[in-house]
Amino acid sequence: MPCPGLYKHYKGGLYTVICTGRHSETEEWLVTYRSEARGDYWVRPLAMWQESVNGAPRFALLKAARVAETGA
Repeated sequence: MPCPGLYKHYKGGLYTVICTGRHSETEEWLVTYRSEARGDYWVRPLAMWQESVNGAPRFALLKAARVAETGA
């Protein structure tokens, strides 16, 4: 499962993963992410997110997001 953070697409674009979630009907896992260049949001099936393209990962983690401690 991808962690929130900054990822590089195999074509060179930068994207920030916001969260993962499930489709309400199929229960398929999905990844919600934002384009750093345009600011628009996208949703992609997790299986596609994790695929390799021409021997390289479709998305490669560059920097994980810092998770704030709740102190609970």
